Amino acid sequence: MIEKLLRFNSDGQHRVEVVILSRNDPVSGLRVFRSAEVHGLPLSRGVFTQGRTPFKYLNALQANLFLSANEEDVRQALAIGFPAARVYPESHKHAEVYPNEIRIAFDGDAVLFSDEAEQVYQKEGLPAFVAHETKNAQRPLPPGPFKPFLEALQRLQSADNKAPMRIRTALVTARSAPAHERAIRTLMDWNIEVDEAMFLGGLNKGVFLREFEPDFFFDDQMGHCESASSVTPTGHVASGTVNDDQ
Repeated sequence: MIEKLLRFNSDGQHRVEVVILSRNDPVSGLRVFRSAEVHGLPLSRGVFTQGRTPFKYLNALQANLFLSANEEDVRQALAIGFPAARVYPESHKHAEVYPNEIRIAFDGDAVLFSDEAEQVYQKEGLPAFVAHETKNAQRPLPPGPFKPFLEALQRLQSADNKAPMRIRTALVTARSAPAHERAIRTLMDWNIEVDEAMFLGGLNKGVFLREFEPDFFFDDQMGHCESASSVTPTGHVASGTVNDDQ
């Protein structure tokens, strides 16, 4: 995904910035930048904190996304309002596909949307969840932690039709009809478009992600992440009621 994001700058126009945030010491940063250079990643900015948490610099960097293998850093970044996910190091890596397109897939509740409806499901079960979402179909869901990242992707997509890369997004959710209506109407209210929407009604997300072939998938539930990580790079979003006690 990083390689593809940086390709937005391949025509000389600076559209995307990727910054390394690391607990390593500044001397180790020399090796980090050298490694990036060897792998053909044109990175120019980095913050090295010698053991201290680096997430606090996200505001100064005006970051749209924070990825880390450190769950505590991810939780703290989410707590201060930044889209953040714990990367599954064991995630399956696709061979190079869609070289001129970056594909990002998102779960809905507790990721793009708040976990308002998920709380109803966890406390009262599926029938109550469906009744709640049907009753509130015309009322947009509150935003979740990854709404700003999806907005940033849409701005990047629409800002320059001559950009060397394109973006394709997908909503991949366990919702099914009639609970799908509120999700779609929420995106319409936000004036945000996704290219594909999958309302799976509890089906295994992994097999659908295998067909969509995203460069990255974000979900708040560990079970979905484990399934997805076998077919695509995956990030766990430690947000919402299902993550309160983890």
